[in-house]
Amino acid sequence: MPVTDEIQEHRARCAVPLISLQMLAREEVGATLSRWVVVEVARATGTVLAEVEAAGRAALAHGRRPGDETFLRVRLDRLAAAADDAIAAARAGESGEMRRHLHRFGTLTSAIWTVQDAVYGSRPVSAAS
Repeated sequence: MPVTDEIQEHRARCAVPLISLQMLAREEVGATLSRWVVVEVARATGTVLAEVEAAGRAALAHGRRPGDETFLRVRLDRLAAAADDAIAAARAGESGEMRRHLHRFGTLTSAIWTVQDAVYGSRPVSAAS
């Protein structure tokens, strides 16, 4: 399977968890957070982290340049930290902080996909470009 297809499969598996996180991030500041919210934040961020990491492994297996692995690891570590922060805020019942960390998680996820699209994207580059 071409690396672009494999990356797109991993990305597609993130769609539902990311939508769930976006919905949770829209919760009213000060809203009481149930145990279900904590579980859902942990489940959804875990799913996204696993898929982003798998897509990164697929990309690295396709071809490495000096620094690629470090570049990916740093971004995955930031994403994991944002997930941990969102889960901790949800456990503490801090809806505003949870929202902030979920927005950061979404932004970091989008940035990783943007880089992977730029490096391994399926859009062919024409000779005229």
